[in-house]
Amino acid sequence: MSQPCNENLELFASCLSGLEAPLADELKRLGIKRVRPLGGGVAFFCDVRHALSACLWSRLASRVLVVVGRVNAGDANLLYEGVRRLPWEDVVVEGASMAVQAHGMNDELRNTRFTALKVKDAVCDRLREVRGERPDVDAACADATVDVRVREGRATISLDLSGESLYHRSYLTPDDGPDAPLSCALAAGLLALAGWRARGSRGEACVDPACGDGFLVVEAASAACDLAPGLTRERWGFFGWNQSQPELWNELIDDADERFERGLASATAPGALDGPASAPPDPAYVRFAGASTSSPAIARARTHAKRAGLRQAVSIEPADAQNVGELVERACAAAGRVRDLEEMTCTVASVLPTGERSQSDARAQAEAAAFVRAASAAPAASTFAVAGGEGVEARFGSAPVAHATLGQDRVATEASVFDEPPVKAHEAIVPDSAGGAEHVVEVLEPSSEQFAARLHKTAKERRKWARREGVSCYRVYDADLPDYAVAIDVYPGAGDAEGNLYLHIAEYAAPSTIDPGKAQRRYDDVLALAPVVLGVRPDHVFSKVRRRDKGGSQYREAGRRSYVTQVREDGYLLEVDLAGYLDTGLFLDHRLTRELVGSKAEGKRFLNLFAYTGTASVHAAGGGAKSTATVDLSQTYLDWAQRNMAANGFDDDEHTFERGDVMAWITEARRTGRRFDLVFVDPPTFSNSKAMGKRTWDVQRDHVELLIGVSRLLSEEGEAVFSCNLRSFKPDEEELAKYGVVLEDITPQTIPHDFERNPRIHKCYLVKRG
Repeated sequence: MSQPCNENLELFASCLSGLEAPLADELKRLGIKRVRPLGGGVAFFCDVRHALSACLWSRLASRVLVVVGRVNAGDANLLYEGVRRLPWEDVVVEGASMAVQAHGMNDELRNTRFTALKVKDAVCDRLREVRGERPDVDAACADATVDVRVREGRATISLDLSGESLYHRSYLTPDDGPDAPLSCALAAGLLALAGWRARGSRGEACVDPACGDGFLVVEAASAACDLAPGLTRERWGFFGWNQSQPELWNELIDDADERFERGLASATAPGALDGPASAPPDPAYVRFAGASTSSPAIARARTHAKRAGLRQAVSIEPADAQNVGELVERACAAAGRVRDLEEMTCTVASVLPTGERSQSDARAQAEAAAFVRAASAAPAASTFAVAGGEGVEARFGSAPVAHATLGQDRVATEASVFDEPPVKAHEAIVPDSAGGAEHVVEVLEPSSEQFAARLHKTAKERRKWARREGVSCYRVYDADLPDYAVAIDVYPGAGDAEGNLYLHIAEYAAPSTIDPGKAQRRYDDVLALAPVVLGVRPDHVFSKVRRRDKGGSQYREAGRRSYVTQVREDGYLLEVDLAGYLDTGLFLDHRLTRELVGSKAEGKRFLNLFAYTGTASVHAAGGGAKSTATVDLSQTYLDWAQRNMAANGFDDDEHTFERGDVMAWITEARRTGRRFDLVFVDPPTFSNSKAMGKRTWDVQRDHVELLIGVSRLLSEEGEAVFSCNLRSFKPDEEELAKYGVVLEDITPQTIPHDFERNPRIHKCYLVKRG
């Protein structure tokens, strides 16, 4: 049945799961009376004016759809006939291009692309019958988009009035990533759960102590200043709707302009709007404030505020957990000036990235700490709202007054609102890495202050040693205290990253006898303390849990996006990935081993087996090797090795990169008579890579066959450097001797100073033919 052209238009506004009730309230405030929350959105009835108003003013809706009709979707033919009978000439503007989006399946319609195609044909055929020509189809940028939702044997056919998702705010930039609209939606949703509309309208301050790119602060200021989210949007889906009325839309836009002008003036403290619009705001007059420790994030947040027309109303400042309380005090004072009161309450709110959306666990810990500290500094009767941030809720002594799971599947985020401040935690006093004032860091375990003291002492000694020895990347802590079983490595940036300092923290899996909760709290404290003790930005701290997969692979992906940068070792530029894999691409315990290879390489034909990222090849080439051959089974690591070589100018024909199973490669090289003067062999402890077929690799089991093969590739005076990381490794020297292979254990001279606490980190041998 077709949609009538009267005040009873049937519409559906979709939204993130968990926002159905707040969205229903928002639509009621727009004057829409017939509202019914459903799963994933809200159904409502209204006239054209209110339909357009919903598009313009909704902060919580993702899309606004006007229902054209419902048809039988028992099979493709029934769907086609039902859609073709709908009066599309009354729905789609003549000359408008169109597209179709389909959602849902049933037993007969199992492919959404096929469903969309059938509906597209039906609409086009109907319009050709009535108007004499088919509309153009433009999947990328259509004037009118038809929405199809199949559920069991029925399909709801609608026209999308919003066009692009309403979550894609106009203040976003082309450089903002694909998750930015979702971040806007989560921010708006959290503020709605916190009742920000009422609080903001009465002059309350809003502070985001971990503001990231500033989405929450901009959304808060936008609501308080009565700025319609769609005011500056240039393209709408209803431009292709026959019932849309341009005059009515212009009236709504004019009214929204006036409301924003009045709202900005009334929501801002006297003095905040003085001076040119492009001038940065005076924080003392601004009640919408955000804090970040990242300069690039601060710049992006300020850009978003400026593009939203709120630059003078929003202050984004550099601050961390140590000084974010001052930002709360200033924002509250500015709010008091708005209402001429000595003190105002505050809404402290943050959307804290979690899981895959959090690049760095240490940054997540720092942002959680900043949120808790800001909440502790807020006046009585303030409101505290947080989405994400595992463990933050536990810091509050009371149950949340509101809670929702926002989003769905992989983007689901727990959001909670509290009206009581967090419980005071333990405090650790941390010396400043540069000799400045001490820092106070809230920790979950009182004993964590001992870890901070130990790390500070060790770091001081390691810095002096590294400076004296010319070492760039080094280990600064390696489970020095058994209860804090982590390894912490320092990576100073080089090349384009010159001046940056990074930490890589690997947690050793706790034994089963340790309470998992206590182990997690200690690890969280490590992530909170290490950046403060070592003077590193939290977002430059990367952490992983060092445990084996069932297959024993040491190259297990760590489940996060890659963070690739360059570091320097002995003057060579090397690429590392601090986030994407369990290991970074540079084994620091082999620093002296690589130097040994470089010292022996002059004039030699060099072979690097199980080459990984080719760092030994770089040292050999830098040491004057006549040629290098770099061999690995993984094309990913071969490409990485080639980039490392090229970054140091070793990219001519004398340097080859060969993919292959090392054992098979050795057999083929022996058959063809290839010989090398120097070989470096650093095999994994175990591997069951699919590329190896049914065969597995075990260094204890297979080292004899490996070293016999390597020895047969050596020239008469050639030698190999063989290393492995199996702590229980014992070479079968008796069996090797039968084949004329001689080993010399040189392990002690290859253990660097920063690994002396753990001298069993690797074994290393010189291999020669007897």
